[in-house]
Amino acid sequence: MKNNNILLLTEIAIMAALSLILGLIKFNGVWPQGGSVSLEMVPIFLIAFRRGLKAGVFTGLAVGLLQLLVNPYIVHPAQLILDYPLAFALAGVAGAFAPSITQNKAKRTLLMLTGIFIGCALRLASHVLSGVIFFSDFAEEMNVWLYSIMYNGSFMVVIFGITSLIVIFITNTAPRLLHAARKGYHQAA
Repeated sequence: MKNNNILLLTEIAIMAALSLILGLIKFNGVWPQGGSVSLEMVPIFLIAFRRGLKAGVFTGLAVGLLQLLVNPYIVHPAQLILDYPLAFALAGVAGAFAPSITQNKAKRTLLMLTGIFIGCALRLASHVLSGVIFFSDFAEEMNVWLYSIMYNGSFMVVIFGITSLIVIFITNTAPRLLHAARKGYHQAA
C-alpha cells in the first residue's frame, strides 16, 4: 500500500511538472488581460483518466499552484484562487470518468471527450467568475457576464479542441497508459 501511494504521488508530481513545462510553451494571442493556448491540460487529463478523480483534482491543484511561481497575473487574492488553483483543480474533475473507461475504443473516446469537455467547462466557469468579479472594467458597455464568457471562452474552446485531439491520440495509440487505476482492464492480446 505504501509503495502504491509513493507511485501515485510520483506520477502526480511528474504530470504536474510536465504540465508546467508545457504551459511555458504557449500562444498568448489576443488576450491582454491573461489567457493563452498551450498543452498544459494534457497531463492533467491523462492522470485523471489513469488514476481517477482525486488524482486529477490534486494534479490540477498542483499545476495551478506551480503556475503562481512562474508568471502569475494577480489583482486580488480571490482572483488568484479562481484563476489558478481552483480553475486547474476543477479540470481534474474529468477523473470522475476514469472508472468507466473500457477497452472499447469508441466508448473510451466518448467518455474521455465528455470528461475533457466537463473539465474544460469547469475551468472556464472559474475564469468567467473571476472575470466578472475582477475584470469587469474591461467590458465597457458590454454585459460583464457576456464579455467574460466570450473573453475566456475564446481561448478555452481552442484548448478543449487541441487537448482533446492529443489526449485521444495518446490513449488510442498507447491504451496501456490508462491501466494503473483499474483492475480487470487489460489490453487485448
